[in-house]
Amino acid sequence: MSATQAVETVFRIESARIIAAAARIVRDVGIAEEIAQDALVAALEQWPESGVPDRPGAWLMATAKHRAIDLVRRKETYARKLAEVGRTLEDVPPPAEPAAPEDIDDDLLRLIFTACHPVLATEARIALTLRLMGGLTTQEIARAFLTSEPTVAQRIVRAKRALAKAGVPFEVPYGADREQRLASVLEVIYLIFNEGYSATAGDDLVRPALCEDALRLARVLAALMPEEPEVHGLAALLEFQASRIAARTGPGGEPVLLADQNRSKWNRMLIHRGARAMRDAGSGPYSVQAAIAGCHAEAVRYEDTDWETIATLYGRLVELVPSPVVELNRAVAVSMAQGPQAALPLVDALAAEPALRGYHLLPSVRGDLLERLGRREEARAEFERAASLTHNARERDLLLGRAARA
Repeated sequence: MSATQAVETVFRIESARIIAAAARIVRDVGIAEEIAQDALVAALEQWPESGVPDRPGAWLMATAKHRAIDLVRRKETYARKLAEVGRTLEDVPPPAEPAAPEDIDDDLLRLIFTACHPVLATEARIALTLRLMGGLTTQEIARAFLTSEPTVAQRIVRAKRALAKAGVPFEVPYGADREQRLASVLEVIYLIFNEGYSATAGDDLVRPALCEDALRLARVLAALMPEEPEVHGLAALLEFQASRIAARTGPGGEPVLLADQNRSKWNRMLIHRGARAMRDAGSGPYSVQAAIAGCHAEAVRYEDTDWETIATLYGRLVELVPSPVVELNRAVAVSMAQGPQAALPLVDALAAEPALRGYHLLPSVRGDLLERLGRREEARAEFERAASLTHNARERDLLLGRAARA
């Protein structure tokens, strides 16, 4: 591996920690990212000549910290900034490695809470989190969410400005504020994973790289906040869901329905990790969803699925987070536990829901129930309607295929 490749690899791994450490000193995530990039440039200039250091991550960290300290000294009086950061900054060369590794973990926690602050729009939180915590480039984020690079770049720039303008403190909140902010953090990670697991648009049903980024963020958060049950609930949910990714598409990228999936392709290691995370999960929405995913993971065959338990869990989820989408999922579980006739009235009752207007899965589910009841002409019309509503090419092909066979 060349020195340049080593720099890029190490920076991708360590960038979140470096930005977090710099942000603790300068109290601005935008400036902290610039400092981290400066450290990267310094490594690209020096390592090809001097060689890759024994501790490349520590070298980048020390360089970034040193530059952050220099910036603080230039912008404000030394004594005033000392009181703010709460530590002594001697005029000596930076340490070879972080003196207190647990501080770095605290910095990461502060960074993810800052990137996911509710003052930002959801799209901005997602882009900023992937940039700062996931180490993704603007191009990679744009490709993942099927948008243009300028759009993503603007979201990130505006997000940084919004955080600075709002004076968002670089800290881990406590009490009621922490609960609110944690909900935002979990939502962002959940949305990132869902976009990778079932893409809303484009030619691919699944984007595994995006799922991997979200799963990595969930694992980091679980390690940083071991006392938060819902953090473990989200981690368990994503582990279980990720275990099925390889079986969700066929050789040509076509969708494979749950009933037809080759379960030998399910990743047993991820299922085991999900089960382990469930031990520390609680009774919140993500934990309940994880329990549902766990029921699927435990079934050796599709016929072994405990649909009664799944329907009950969806009922509990409706109580926690009332939502027509959750009601639709519950109706599917009811149809599997009690038959399509029992579920059809539940689905029909959702037809007038404004939130489901234009939601392709509503006619898709209704079409499936009608097909199972032998009402093929009606089923065909529902599948065709669902196909007209989806923006994902793979899903559209699947639904049109079901319409043709109905």
